This record gives sequence, structure tokens and C-alpha cells, in this order.
Amino acid sequence: MRHAKRINHLGRTSAHRAAMLSNMATSLIMHKHIHTTLAKAKELKKFVEPLITRSKNDTTHSRRMVFASLHNKFAVSELFREVSQKVADRPGGYTRILKTGFRKGDNAEMCIIELVDYNETYTTTETKKKTTRTRRSKKSAPKAEVEAPVAEAPVAEAPATEEAPAAE
Repeated sequence: MRHAKRINHLGRTSAHRAAMLSNMATSLIMHKHIHTTLAKAKELKKFVEPLITRSKNDTTHSRRMVFASLHNKFAVSELFREVSQKVADRPGGYTRILKTGFRKGDNAEMCIIELVDYNETYTTTETKKKTTRTRRSKKSAPKAEVEAPVAEAPVAEAPATEEAPAAE
């Protein structure tokens, strides 16, 4: 029985799974979003979010702990320089999973996993001004039919001014 065994092995050995998650985390940090299956994305989320939390504290020990998981110095420097600055005030939930449908070959459920603060669609700070449509109700309709029309005074034309001949 597999009581309280909550890890998804993803059909791989332990070493293969660790290498795959490390590579996927590196790609996620470098490219800010990746396209993968839903099962892998859920496991990647559990793998990468503690690394991002650790990157908020920029010490040598934190860098070494993250490097032990990622095995890529460019991804570590990107994580500590850019990503940690963007998520500094966020208390958690650094990634978002967006389902995109099913893969054609084996019908696996596909998704996009992305870093939350890097998607401009969801992080716009500008708010649209609410536009309201005005409409006239039947009660407030103008009562032009009831009132007698007011005669308008004729408009007097202004006298034409003569232009002086231009001096040549």
C-alpha cells in the first residue's frame, strides 16, 4: 500500500527525475515560462518555489544550496539578480500553471508554467477607466411635443468689410 507517499515518480528513476527537474527549473528561470505536461509542472512547482524563496536571502550559503539543486551557474546568477528582486515582496506563489489542452499524440494534458511577476497580461498596474453608457429613460424624455415651439429671431447678417488693395 502506498499510504502517505505523495511524490509523483513520473515514470522515472530517482536520478533521472532529479536531473529532469533541475533542467526544467533552469529553463523556467532563464526563459520565465516553459511548455510541459501538467504532472511535470506540478512537480516542478514543488521543486522551484523553495529555490526562489531561498534566493531572497543573497548569501554565499544560499547560493551554494541553490547551485546544488540547479547545477547551472548562469541560472543561479539570474535567479539571485533578477528574479529575487521582482519577487522580493511576494510571500509565496511565485509560479502559475495555465492549462493549454491535450497533446495530440498521447492525449497528455499540457500546460504552461510561468513565473508570476513576468507575465505582463496579468500584472498590469494600470486600471481601465470605467466607461458608462448614458441612456434616457422614458420618464425623463424631453417634452417638446407638449410645449409650444418658440419662434426664433432672425439673425442679422454682418456687413461685409472691404479689403484694402495690397501694396505692391
